[in-house]
Amino acid sequence: MKKALAEALDRRGYASLTAVQQQVTDPDLIGADLIVSAQTGSGKTLGFGLAVAPTLLGDDETFPPAALPLALILAPTRELAMQVKRELSWLYAEAGAVIASCVGGMDMRDERRSLQRGAHIVVATPGRLRDHLTRGSIDLGDLRAVVLDEADEMLDLGFREDLEFILGEAPEERQTLMFSATVPRSITALARRYQRDAIRISTTAETSQHADIEYQAMSVPARDVENAIINVLRFHEAPNALVFVNTRAMVNRLTTRLSNRGFPVVALSGELSQAERTHALQAMRDGRARVCVATDVAARGIDLPNLDLVVHAELPLNQETLLHRSGRTGRAGRKGVSVLIVPPSARRKAERILGAAKLRADWGSAPSADAVRARDEERMLSDPLWEAEITETEREAIGTLLERFGPEQIAARFLRLHAGMHSAPEELSSFDTKPKARTEFGPSVWFSVSGGHSQRAEPRRLIPMLCKAGGLSSRDIGAIRVANRESFVEIRQSSVESFLAAIGPEMLVEDGATLSRVDGPPAETRSPRPRPGPRSRDRMPAR
Repeated sequence: MKKALAEALDRRGYASLTAVQQQVTDPDLIGADLIVSAQTGSGKTLGFGLAVAPTLLGDDETFPPAALPLALILAPTRELAMQVKRELSWLYAEAGAVIASCVGGMDMRDERRSLQRGAHIVVATPGRLRDHLTRGSIDLGDLRAVVLDEADEMLDLGFREDLEFILGEAPEERQTLMFSATVPRSITALARRYQRDAIRISTTAETSQHADIEYQAMSVPARDVENAIINVLRFHEAPNALVFVNTRAMVNRLTTRLSNRGFPVVALSGELSQAERTHALQAMRDGRARVCVATDVAARGIDLPNLDLVVHAELPLNQETLLHRSGRTGRAGRKGVSVLIVPPSARRKAERILGAAKLRADWGSAPSADAVRARDEERMLSDPLWEAEITETEREAIGTLLERFGPEQIAARFLRLHAGMHSAPEELSSFDTKPKARTEFGPSVWFSVSGGHSQRAEPRRLIPMLCKAGGLSSRDIGAIRVANRESFVEIRQSSVESFLAAIGPEMLVEDGATLSRVDGPPAETRSPRPRPGPRSRDRMPAR
């Protein structure tokens, strides 16, 4: 390894390399074309930075004056491209590398001037780089290495034509590295066409996928979804949390709700400008915001160093999206938590996606308000400030407080101040998280209710009417069959006595509808609705 790069790693505190970094820096692979399967968070950015260094520097320790680019790094999104640029900037700082970027959303004139001044490494998104090539703003004639980062995502986002154009403009004698979470047939075809005898590297992260991420699936009533999200965020109090939704409208709705509840929150969606997205991510990095609500496309490639919690407020479309979302946390040896908020109607979908991704989640309910308060108390009592020595300045103020208020009042005031620093948790509805097995209705009695199709009788109207009049719950009502002039209702036998007592001897329920007991279910209930006959002339409406 080059001395300048080794010193940069030491300053950053890298005592050892990750699995992917060790494999791509094998001395036997210097200059070789590689296809590397590596999950997000495995350290692949630093890996390909180290892998291409011998090709770029040769026998030298530092770069010559910048001219035409020697290396090209392609990434699917602006955020990932800028992240790669930041990583390579400190890695190659002592080697004197000049690194330029060409990404959508930035001023193209500034990028053109930067390229004219010269750059050793260019980090770009495919669409913007192709624009520069067609306008003659960049010359790839001196390229020694090309890296395709997140190659599968670039193909998924429709960049195949741009990639083929760019690789066709690069010199044939070059080192080409492809990094991809998966290696589908499309990646293999691209490798055969643009790489020479590429060596396949599969890291251990591919076989033990997301081993540092704890998956939790929380069954939540549909009406409590947003309240559950608030309680999850409060329960974990993560330095950085990412909340995924599926639409821009939901981003705006949830961002507003969290902001009103006192969360320092930012939004990421496709309607934001590049400057707004950059400011949002910077607010997360420097601690001004702790929660980011984002869509999948807006969050592709972002890297937040202290992201400990990912919340799927709305379920992803498939297992690939689930893995990509969750992969934002649990990176480079850090532990992370991925929480799926699952209303009853989405339980089967959640189980199907988890199964397809070969992941096991702990099913349960969302944290209750009491659970959040208990966690707050636990964090408060474990604060290391309790062990700190009392300073002389503090002793004088402590003495004054004790003289005026006493220990209990001071403790109560402290608790109120501590509680005021956080948003209050939400009270959630009681909810059985276990899927209910279908059981037989059991012994029952049938009743006839006057009024059928001709009176627009429907089960959704009959059920609340009977429950209100007879003191029943919906579980006490079984089958409902609506005929033309009357309706038939099955009521659980154990509830019949109290039902009749509530109805009264007149057997009237609502709007004059009468109730009568019948021997059993009717043989045929759905008779055809009568067709209205022709109107007589005297009933014809006037024009």
